Amino acid sequence: MDLDPLLADTEPFTAADYAARMAAAARAAAEAGLAGLLIAPGPDLTHLTGYRPVDTERLTLLVLAADREAVLVVPALEAPDAAKAPGAGALTLRDWADGKNPYDATAPLLDATGRFGVSDNTWALHLLGLQRELPGTAYAPLTDALPMLRAVKDRRELARLAAAGAAADAAYAQILHVPFADRRESDVAADLAALLRVHGHSQVDFTVVGSGPNGANPHHEAGDRVIRHGDMVVLDFGGLLHGYGSDISRTVHVGEPTAEERRVHDVVREAQRAGVAAVRPGIACQDVDRAARAVITEFGYGDRFIHRTGHGIGVTTHEPPYMIEGEEQPLLPGMCFSVEPGVYLPGRFGVRIEDIVTVTDDGVRRLNNAPREMAIVE
Repeated sequence: MDLDPLLADTEPFTAADYAARMAAAARAAAEAGLAGLLIAPGPDLTHLTGYRPVDTERLTLLVLAADREAVLVVPALEAPDAAKAPGAGALTLRDWADGKNPYDATAPLLDATGRFGVSDNTWALHLLGLQRELPGTAYAPLTDALPMLRAVKDRRELARLAAAGAAADAAYAQILHVPFADRRESDVAADLAALLRVHGHSQVDFTVVGSGPNGANPHHEAGDRVIRHGDMVVLDFGGLLHGYGSDISRTVHVGEPTAEERRVHDVVREAQRAGVAAVRPGIACQDVDRAARAVITEFGYGDRFIHRTGHGIGVTTHEPPYMIEGEEQPLLPGMCFSVEPGVYLPGRFGVRIEDIVTVTDDGVRRLNNAPREMAIVE
């Protein structure tokens, strides 16, 4: 699939788009042997309806079943906002008032003895309330029941992910020209956040700046450590543009690196290349992990690669599929995920290189194209 013409294809999704998604989700649920889906506020609800309510203790729940109309149960005070959601025209609203039992409004929509897929972030308060109301029902998290619900992106979703990737690349190109030495990690992180917004991001989700020994912590939060000349610095940053995520990692060096630092960086870059090269339709997710991990192990750093090779991305930064040993889900065209091997030497430094890729009809395409060579910063 040629993505170049897609970069401008970021018009808002329509009610028809959301109707098609809800219908497809209901069919997938039936094929999985589920009586339906129960979708609470969060990424699944956003994907299926375009609605982003405030997530509170008041019950909001989308009920989907193959043989019934889609119904969104909402608090009465939030019904006006729900009615304005992009996908509202493709569903029926059922509201409940404060002081009333919200499960009374929900129970008639459910098969009293059915097994339902439930979005992973559903409040236990609500799930337990439904179980009290309908003790014959059973529930399974969507990660188990329908892990690929959002995994395959359509043409317009790919457009948004491609645009987000290009914006992250542009932010990286500019961060190389800001001072690193004698500044706090948090200062560089603020620069990264500002650059993501300059390049169109509406939301910045994370700006990891791990300098020197902090780079050996993959999820280090930028802090007050002053970056020094001679530091390796791991940069990992991203957010949302047009509602879809970016996520990129590069490792730079303040001044000239040592021979060992160059060697480790070269190993990680080769591992990342091998992981990306392995991507094609039909292979298992774990094969991407194996390809990247084999390179790092060959060079003696296998025990210093301490996380999975990749994760899916879409309306959230982390979602299925996951590139990890044991995940036998085959890759399909339209899946998008990270390939991000790393080597972490405790107390010394770390290296990580990450791109978002998409599976094409006959292989793979990177959605990040920033240079992967070690950049020297000042």
